[in-house]
Amino acid sequence: MAANRARGQRAGLSRQDVLEAALKLVDREGLNALSMRRLGAELGVEAMTLYHHVPNKTALLDGMIEQVVAEAVPPEFGAATWRRDLSAYAHALAAALAAHPHTVPLLLSRPAVTPRNLRTLDAVVGMLHEAGFPLPRTLDVLYSLTGFVVGHAAAQAGRVDDAGIMTALDEDAYPLLVAAARAAGDDRADSRFTFALNALLSGFEAELAT
Repeated sequence: MAANRARGQRAGLSRQDVLEAALKLVDREGLNALSMRRLGAELGVEAMTLYHHVPNKTALLDGMIEQVVAEAVPPEFGAATWRRDLSAYAHALAAALAAHPHTVPLLLSRPAVTPRNLRTLDAVVGMLHEAGFPLPRTLDVLYSLTGFVVGHAAAQAGRVDDAGIMTALDEDAYPLLVAAARAAGDDRADSRFTFALNALLSGFEAELAT
């Protein structure tokens, strides 16, 4: 135990080190594998050492979401048009969630209001407000966008072979559905995401115009 603690001290663990190790563990083995004891073993320290960096497991989970969201944050909101900024953010967040699918349930179940995440949200609100959206509407835009992206990620994480199911249906009973599925092809998830995102952004644009 003392040797583990000494190794941890020499390594100079930081909160960032702990969060990155937790995310790697969950990516590899899933959320059920995550415990303070197991994470401490991964880092070569006692579990109690981790509490110097994260006060409890709730803070650890929030920090993991923070890590995922950070991967999706562009260098500066407002550098392009609001629509391009939101589109880039949505695509980046979808990519980050696809890279860390085991964290999707966390985003569905907790707000993760860490200071870093709140600064990101504040930046998005500021960018939208400068573009002309009233302050209350900025939150509607933000929550609609993130809800869409997280919902898409959740659907992808538990995805079945939709195309295979549709094309295997009774063509006489469901002729249009089968024809549409065959015309769409085997994997249209990315194009459907882009289509739905553009429709959402166009709705925001129409709202701004009024």
